[in-house]
Amino acid sequence: MTEVERAFDLLSGKLLGWFRQLIVMLPNLVVAAILLALTFVGAQVVRRVLRRVLPRVSASDTLNNLLITVLYVLTLLVGTFFVLTVLNLDKTVTSLLAGVGIIGLALGFAFQDIAANFISGIIIAVQRPFNVGDVIETDKFFGTIERISLRTLNIRQTTGELVIMPNRKVFENPLINFTQQTMRRVDLECGVAYESDLELVQRVVQQAVATVPELIPERPLEVMFTAFADSAITFQVRFWVPYRRQVDYVSARSEAIIRIKRAFDDHGISIPFPIRTLHLHPETNTTLAPVLKRDSPKNENQ
Repeated sequence: MTEVERAFDLLSGKLLGWFRQLIVMLPNLVVAAILLALTFVGAQVVRRVLRRVLPRVSASDTLNNLLITVLYVLTLLVGTFFVLTVLNLDKTVTSLLAGVGIIGLALGFAFQDIAANFISGIIIAVQRPFNVGDVIETDKFFGTIERISLRTLNIRQTTGELVIMPNRKVFENPLINFTQQTMRRVDLECGVAYESDLELVQRVVQQAVATVPELIPERPLEVMFTAFADSAITFQVRFWVPYRRQVDYVSARSEAIIRIKRAFDDHGISIPFPIRTLHLHPETNTTLAPVLKRDSPKNENQ
């Protein structure tokens, strides 16, 4: 028998063996095909049902989309493993599971920051400390939330800049949510001259601030003197206004300043300027005297 005939017999034997194996495995292949089709149909059904049910349970679209995606992929993986089992590929299933574990561990070390942001996003989506449209301050950034994702948080600052913050930064740093409360206190610092009648100042300020639009009457209006400053006696005005947007707070503060200044002018109460007294050495005074005398307004008029 020549080499060609031997090779031909070997090839035909292999093909015949594969064909016989195919005949034996034909029922398993049919079952596997049906099971694979059912897996895809079942995954679609699961995703469709979750899209209808989850919004009734959770108001977080980000968390709902994550759960839908995870359960959809999990359904496909479970179905695929069953298909491989039907085809007597148990060792392949074991290898795939081991490979997925190793790959997941490697990716976890390689993308620690991304994983931390992702986990922080999930916790934020579950706890919901804020929502889109809330005014917050965190990590020295102040503005309105425009978008919440599983990795980042978009904050539009009052000056127009868009800040994209990693969720890990938001989760780890202190956060102030100004929108959770429907009202906010305005603290306004001011000062009056030392010769002023402080009781009169207190009454005038209270009457002036009481006319601020949308002032909350249930909250006390307070005028408290705070310190003997360098050139004035300082006081602080505290009052509450409804808070929906940052412009509510800024407008109320501005209106209070306008009304206090107008009331002070009507009652002759002065807000002093800072005063500084300079003591010059006699030799310096002698040197500067001719220059000051030459540049005085009297000499300029002559």
